Amino acid sequence: MEELLKATAADLTQLKYAVDTFYFLVCGALVMWMAAGFAMLEAGLVRAKNTTEILTKNVALFAIACTMYLVCGYYIMYSSDAGGILPNLGVLIGEENGVDAVLKGGDDAPYYSARSDFFFQVVFVATAMSIVSGAVAERMKLWSFLLFAVVLTGFIYPVEGYWTWGGGFLSEAGFSDFAGSGIVHMAGAAAALAGVLLLGARKGKYGKNGEVYAIPGANLPLATLGTFILWLGWFGFNGGSELKLSDVGEANAVAQVFVNTNAAAAGGVIAALITAYAMFRKADLTMALNGALAGLVAITADPLSPSAQASTLIGAVGGGLVVLSIVTLDKLRIDDPVGAISVHGVVGAWGVLAVPLNNADASFGAQLLGIVCIFGWVFVASLAVWAVIKATVGIRVSEEDEYSGVDIAECGMEAYPEFTSAK
Repeated sequence: MEELLKATAADLTQLKYAVDTFYFLVCGALVMWMAAGFAMLEAGLVRAKNTTEILTKNVALFAIACTMYLVCGYYIMYSSDAGGILPNLGVLIGEENGVDAVLKGGDDAPYYSARSDFFFQVVFVATAMSIVSGAVAERMKLWSFLLFAVVLTGFIYPVEGYWTWGGGFLSEAGFSDFAGSGIVHMAGAAAALAGVLLLGARKGKYGKNGEVYAIPGANLPLATLGTFILWLGWFGFNGGSELKLSDVGEANAVAQVFVNTNAAAAGGVIAALITAYAMFRKADLTMALNGALAGLVAITADPLSPSAQASTLIGAVGGGLVVLSIVTLDKLRIDDPVGAISVHGVVGAWGVLAVPLNNADASFGAQLLGIVCIFGWVFVASLAVWAVIKATVGIRVSEEDEYSGVDIAECGMEAYPEFTSAK
């Protein structure tokens, strides 16, 4: 009987391990699908003449992010001393096997495969880089963008990731960010802002006397599809961050995360629509789409602690903020074609600050420290990298190429060819 009980317990342990690993991997796949969402959203919000290039960027940045995080990013983020500031850079100077030095064969986590953790983390890195893509759209050189992607995904992001999820000094200080409102989204926005400031606005966006001219996107159905794909993928983004599913408490927690994530997105849409109508007397679709994303970003820092009603309010504040932020950045002549800096940066900061409202273990002081350190590091480091790229190979396409569209100049093909000829 005793042997039977032991065998049953061992089987149960293996089953829970398999369930939690499978859940983690499926959530990672959902987050990977967000890459399609970003691609569709950005392709819909840029002009037709720049669509092929934006799609190329999204495919290529995902591949670069996966490769750089494999080569060195994951090691930097998770192999360093607890409470530290400077990460372990041994993998860059000869540490054997990179990721394998962290994910050793027999050292898997007690309730899921450590390899599934790597897969889940790598798609987060790609999300941070995707945020940059839309903000610099329609006037940045493709290869300059991809060169920056190498540095952001291989070094800049992993350093602040070590400070937080990797057990560094921000983690020790009590900073709390469940799934990455600050660590992923605000960081991506900080990198985007640095690039936009050096890049400048698109031609024709702003007048000499402070006028702001709208530059409509080519395909709003595509942008709407992209938003729904991101909304779906976010259940993996936040739900997977619970890490575990195989007992009653964790299953209930995952369900709460899903409900709160959805509620915040809905609140964001409603608030953005109302705010836009109050300001423009129109139900602006693009603001509604950004409102959904803002609600999702806002709840990402803590989708577990609040009630569904509180989550709706947190998302609604994000939805209102994003409309005001987009308008304000335009007044400051900061040209962001898709509103990425507002959605992920301004609302990402709000999401981090909202955590102590429902989580007694978090403090506003620790949250503010995290915002300042993450934004400051990513912005300054990115500004330096962008400046080096600008001084060497350049970051902006020629005025002629911008006018004719970067699809032909950078990729040699159009996404929407009007005419074809057969020989």
